[in-house]
Amino acid sequence: MRFRAVIRIGAIFFLFSGTLFGQRAVFVVRHAEKATERNEPSVPLSAAGSERAGRLAAILRDVGISAIYSTDTVRTRSTVEPLAKRLGLETRIYAASGPDGKIDLAPLAARIGSENSAATVLVVGHSNTIGPLLAALGAKESVEIADGDYDNLFLLIPRSHEPPLLLRMHF
Repeated sequence: MRFRAVIRIGAIFFLFSGTLFGQRAVFVVRHAEKATERNEPSVPLSAAGSERAGRLAAILRDVGISAIYSTDTVRTRSTVEPLAKRLGLETRIYAASGPDGKIDLAPLAARIGSENSAATVLVVGHSNTIGPLLAALGAKESVEIADGDYDNLFLLIPRSHEPPLLLRMHF
Protein backbone atom coordinates (compact mmCIF):
# COMPACT_ATOMS: atom_id res chain seq x y z
CA MET A 1 0.00 0.00 0.00
CA ARG A 2 2.72 2.46 0.98
CA PHE A 3 4.68 1.68 -2.18
CA ARG A 4 1.66 2.43 -4.39
CA ALA A 5 1.12 5.81 -2.71
CA VAL A 6 4.76 6.77 -3.28
CA ILE A 7 4.54 5.70 -6.93
CA ARG A 8 1.31 7.69 -7.41
CA ILE A 9 2.78 10.83 -5.88
CA GLY A 10 5.97 10.46 -7.92
CA ALA A 11 3.95 10.01 -11.11
CA ILE A 12 1.82 13.05 -10.30
CA PHE A 13 4.90 15.22 -9.81
CA PHE A 14 6.43 13.87 -13.02
CA LEU A 15 3.26 14.58 -15.02
CA PHE A 16 2.87 18.08 -13.64
CA SER A 17 6.52 19.07 -13.30
CA GLY A 18 6.14 21.67 -16.05
CA THR A 19 3.04 23.08 -14.37
CA LEU A 20 4.75 23.31 -11.00
CA PHE A 21 7.73 25.30 -12.27
CA GLY A 22 7.45 28.69 -10.62
CA GLN A 23 4.34 27.63 -8.73
CA ARG A 24 3.60 25.72 -5.57
CA ALA A 25 1.83 22.51 -4.70
CA VAL A 26 0.06 22.02 -1.41
CA PHE A 27 -0.39 18.70 0.36
CA VAL A 28 -3.17 18.73 2.96
CA VAL A 29 -3.77 16.01 5.52
CA ARG A 30 -5.84 15.53 8.63
CA HIS A 31 -4.02 14.67 11.84
CA ALA A 32 -3.54 10.95 12.42
CA GLU A 33 -5.63 8.88 14.83
CA LYS A 34 -5.84 10.36 18.31
CA ALA A 35 -5.58 8.52 21.61
CA THR A 36 -9.05 9.57 22.85
CA GLU A 37 -12.21 11.02 21.36
CA ARG A 38 -11.69 14.28 23.26
CA ASN A 39 -10.82 17.37 21.24
CA GLU A 40 -8.61 19.22 23.71
CA PRO A 41 -5.31 20.52 22.29
CA SER A 42 -3.30 18.17 24.54
CA VAL A 43 -4.78 14.93 23.12
CA PRO A 44 -1.88 12.87 21.69
CA LEU A 45 -1.80 10.38 18.84
CA SER A 46 -2.70 6.75 19.44
CA ALA A 47 -0.26 3.97 18.50
CA ALA A 48 -2.04 3.68 15.14
CA GLY A 49 -1.73 7.45 14.73
CA SER A 50 2.01 7.37 15.39
CA GLU A 51 2.35 4.60 12.84
CA ARG A 52 0.38 6.64 10.28
CA ALA A 53 2.59 9.69 10.97
CA GLY A 54 5.60 7.53 10.13
CA ARG A 55 3.95 6.39 6.87
CA LEU A 56 3.21 9.99 5.95
CA ALA A 57 6.89 10.88 6.45
CA ALA A 58 7.96 7.94 4.29
CA ILE A 59 5.51 8.86 1.51
CA LEU A 60 6.37 12.57 1.41
CA ARG A 61 10.09 12.50 2.18
CA ASP A 62 11.19 12.92 -1.44
CA VAL A 63 8.51 15.19 -2.93
CA GLY A 64 10.28 18.47 -2.17
CA ILE A 65 8.35 19.73 0.85
CA SER A 66 9.99 22.97 1.99
CA ALA A 67 7.45 24.16 4.57
CA ILE A 68 5.11 22.45 7.03
CA TYR A 69 2.10 24.10 8.69
CA SER A 70 0.15 22.77 11.69
CA THR A 71 -2.43 23.93 14.16
CA ASP A 72 -1.14 24.17 17.72
CA THR A 73 -2.40 20.83 19.02
CA VAL A 74 -0.34 17.85 20.10
CA ARG A 75 -2.02 15.54 17.57
CA THR A 76 -1.40 17.77 14.53
CA ARG A 77 2.19 18.60 15.48
CA SER A 78 2.86 14.91 16.18
CA THR A 79 1.45 13.92 12.79
CA VAL A 80 4.04 15.99 10.91
CA GLU A 81 6.91 15.65 13.40
CA PRO A 82 8.56 12.60 11.74
CA LEU A 83 8.61 14.36 8.36
CA ALA A 84 9.76 17.68 9.83
CA LYS A 85 12.64 15.94 11.60
CA ARG A 86 13.59 13.97 8.50
CA LEU A 87 13.63 17.15 6.38
CA GLY A 88 15.13 19.41 9.06
CA LEU A 89 12.14 21.76 8.93
CA GLU A 90 10.51 23.71 11.70
CA THR A 91 6.73 23.34 11.80
CA ARG A 92 4.95 26.67 11.33
CA ILE A 93 1.91 27.09 13.58
CA TYR A 94 -1.33 28.60 12.28
CA ALA A 95 -4.73 29.39 13.76
CA ALA A 96 -7.71 27.74 12.06
CA SER A 97 -10.20 30.20 13.60
CA GLY A 98 -10.57 33.93 13.40
CA PRO A 99 -11.00 36.25 16.40
CA ASP A 100 -14.72 35.39 16.48
CA GLY A 101 -13.93 31.67 16.97
CA LYS A 102 -15.29 30.65 13.55
CA ILE A 103 -13.24 28.56 11.13
CA ASP A 104 -11.38 30.93 8.79
CA LEU A 105 -8.58 29.54 6.63
CA ALA A 106 -8.28 32.51 4.25
CA PRO A 107 -5.42 33.98 6.33
CA LEU A 108 -3.53 30.68 6.14
CA ALA A 109 -4.09 30.41 2.38
CA ALA A 110 -2.71 33.95 1.97
CA ARG A 111 0.22 33.13 4.25
CA ILE A 112 1.08 30.01 2.26
CA GLY A 113 1.03 32.04 -0.95
CA SER A 114 3.16 34.87 0.41
CA GLU A 115 5.72 32.73 2.27
CA ASN A 116 5.99 29.92 -0.31
CA SER A 117 5.10 31.18 -3.77
CA ALA A 118 7.43 28.70 -5.49
CA ALA A 119 7.40 25.90 -2.95
CA THR A 120 5.71 22.62 -2.11
CA VAL A 121 4.15 22.68 1.33
CA LEU A 122 2.32 20.36 3.71
CA VAL A 123 -0.55 21.49 5.90
CA VAL A 124 -2.03 19.34 8.66
CA GLY A 125 -5.43 20.18 10.08
CA HIS A 126 -8.63 18.70 11.45
CA SER A 127 -11.75 17.08 10.00
CA ASN A 128 -13.60 20.42 10.13
CA THR A 129 -10.76 22.50 8.63
CA ILE A 130 -9.62 20.45 5.62
CA GLY A 131 -12.58 21.37 3.37
CA PRO A 132 -12.47 25.09 4.24
CA LEU A 133 -8.70 25.17 3.68
CA LEU A 134 -8.95 23.52 0.27
CA ALA A 135 -11.69 26.00 -0.67
CA ALA A 136 -9.56 28.92 0.55
CA LEU A 137 -6.73 27.63 -1.64
CA GLY A 138 -9.06 27.70 -4.67
CA ALA A 139 -10.38 24.12 -4.95
CA LYS A 140 -13.83 24.01 -6.49
CA GLU A 141 -14.71 20.54 -5.19
CA SER A 142 -16.48 20.34 -1.85
CA VAL A 143 -14.61 18.15 0.62
CA GLU A 144 -15.93 16.70 3.86
CA ILE A 145 -14.00 14.50 6.26
CA ALA A 146 -15.89 12.07 8.51
CA ASP A 147 -14.93 11.83 12.18
CA GLY A 148 -13.32 8.40 11.71
CA ASP A 149 -11.48 9.30 8.47
CA TYR A 150 -7.71 9.60 8.92
CA ASP A 151 -6.25 8.25 5.67
CA ASN A 152 -6.92 11.10 3.23
CA LEU A 153 -4.03 12.90 1.57
CA PHE A 154 -4.94 15.80 -0.71
CA LEU A 155 -2.69 17.37 -3.30
CA LEU A 156 -3.63 20.76 -4.72
CA ILE A 157 -1.76 21.70 -7.89
CA PRO A 158 -2.10 25.28 -9.19
CA ARG A 159 -2.87 25.80 -12.87
CA SER A 160 -2.40 29.07 -14.67
CA HIS A 161 -5.81 29.66 -16.26
CA GLU A 162 -8.02 27.22 -14.41
CA PRO A 163 -8.91 26.37 -10.82
CA PRO A 164 -6.26 24.23 -9.14
CA LEU A 165 -6.31 20.51 -9.68
CA LEU A 166 -7.32 18.64 -6.54
CA LEU A 167 -6.24 15.04 -6.11
CA ARG A 168 -7.45 12.87 -3.24
CA MET A 169 -5.38 9.86 -2.24
CA HIS A 170 -5.45 7.45 0.69
CA PHE A 171 -2.50 6.21 2.71
